[in-house]
Amino acid sequence: IPRIMSLSQNPVMGQMAKSFANVNTYVHRGQNVVSSKAFNRKDKNTDAQKAQRASFKLISDAYQSLGGFADAGFPVRPEKLSPFNYFMQLNLPNAIDASGDVPVVDFSLLQIAKGSVSSVYVTSAVVGQGTVTLTYESNTEFPNAKPDDVLRVIVKKKSGALYSAQSPRGSELTGTVEVPVTNAAKVDVECVYVFLTSKDGQKASNSVYVPIND
Repeated sequence: IPRIMSLSQNPVMGQMAKSFANVNTYVHRGQNVVSSKAFNRKDKNTDAQKAQRASFKLISDAYQSLGGFADAGFPVRPEKLSPFNYFMQLNLPNAIDASGDVPVVDFSLLQIAKGSVSSVYVTSAVVGQGTVTLTYESNTEFPNAKPDDVLRVIVKKKSGALYSAQSPRGSELTGTVEVPVTNAAKVDVECVYVFLTSKDGQKASNSVYVPIND
């Protein structure tokens, strides 16, 4: 809806330069100008807006479900951004699959850590008797990789239960880490992530989504 303007040269009013309610006042070429603010009726319940709100809640819930591990994954982040805000910035809408009737989280695209520390290469992830076991190449020869870097593994079940384990990167070419998981079964695992932090926790690697082997 366009703005409505009027001119005033009333000397009693003097020069006007105020804004109130839906009205602006200012001086243009010696004349007082009074105009209404442009406004449009906004429907907050369009399909696009509903999907946007649903996506925001999905990513926000994903952050909460990680039990603080995302905070450890973002020790270095843009100034004035909290770990939560940075998580939302990285993953909304990038980690949302909107191809179906309702949006869902694409866990393979979700980032729970980001940084310059060199990550490991996971060669296998197997669900066994009460554990999820990961085998990896340590990449100790890579830049920004140190044997005392801390490898962190997070396993999240579809029930919401969260399990984790950590160990040093080590100096060997390969390594193994086991995560104890109650009633472990592949069908119950929603997602597995790996990332590393420096020993002092001041730096992190990018997170890696790990698919479970058949």
